[in-house]
Amino acid sequence: MDLSVLDQSPVPAGATAAQALQNTIELARVADRLGYRRYWIAEHHATQTLASPAPEILIARLGAETRNIRIGSGGVMLPHYSPLKVAEQFRMLHALYPERIDLGIGRAPGGAPLETFALRRERLATPMPDDFPDQLAELLGFLHREFAPRHPFSRINVSPAMPGTPVVWLLGSSLWSAAAAAQLGLPYAFAHFIAPEPTRACIEHYRRNFQASRYLDAPCAIVALGAVCAESDAQAERLAMSVRLMGRRLRQGDLRPIPTIEEAERELATPAPPYLSEPTSEWPRHVCGSPDKVRAQLLAIAGALELGELMIVTIVHEHAARIRSYELLAQAFELGGC
Repeated sequence: MDLSVLDQSPVPAGATAAQALQNTIELARVADRLGYRRYWIAEHHATQTLASPAPEILIARLGAETRNIRIGSGGVMLPHYSPLKVAEQFRMLHALYPERIDLGIGRAPGGAPLETFALRRERLATPMPDDFPDQLAELLGFLHREFAPRHPFSRINVSPAMPGTPVVWLLGSSLWSAAAAAQLGLPYAFAHFIAPEPTRACIEHYRRNFQASRYLDAPCAIVALGAVCAESDAQAERLAMSVRLMGRRLRQGDLRPIPTIEEAERELATPAPPYLSEPTSEWPRHVCGSPDKVRAQLLAIAGALELGELMIVTIVHEHAARIRSYELLAQAFELGGC
């Protein structure tokens, strides 16, 4: 089974956003060396917790720092942008790093309502209609040069022009995204670490309703989930306290950096009120434990969903522990890196 990395560029307490971005660069080098399949960068706005609001810029740097791993966005929040501009950015990345670029497209805002308003293309008195399906169709038209001959955009030559194109993935955490990816015949990445409740329903709906397209002959899905791996179960559970507290804080709108283990131990000693409790789901957002335990849990999830690839997001306070977690997973799955 293939493993990939989703990196949100977490900012540890006591560090700067610049250091978090340097951590991302180092982790990408490590993932490339270890044999991970993909390395995707998330998009988040106006938060002290996560450091990357512009994945296309970071992807350009990571391409120069790596050799074999596919790199891409997990994802670009298309409602904020012009489809032509996104097409140009990712065709540029494709020209720099051919056959290595994934363009993950999301519909979520990636920030709170005020930031979403500030990012809007137009600020009308009434909210803009949800035109994401039209935006996505337009983006695919620009990337694949498939506008009808009478369409005015058919006369636009998107540069840089070269053979091939980035691979477009539809990202989501709901049945809407599963249905859209199936109807359009696109590969689908489900964010289990965001919404763990509908994971099985979404993957099964996507696979059952998939329509072959010029982009893809058969359904192709990835599930992204959290994992913390350490030499022992106890050590992994302790490391994972930081991300558990981060999740509780985010549900309260608290956007501080990733807490230390000691800080997490203190705050988590107080039970969360019911409205902050984790939702019940078939599988947890984050699996943690020793390499054998995490491997068994991940294989069980992949087997149940008939997946050949999982995408791992690991958030802990110490960067060295984060790297070690990915190293242990690579060894457990025999990824074959050098």
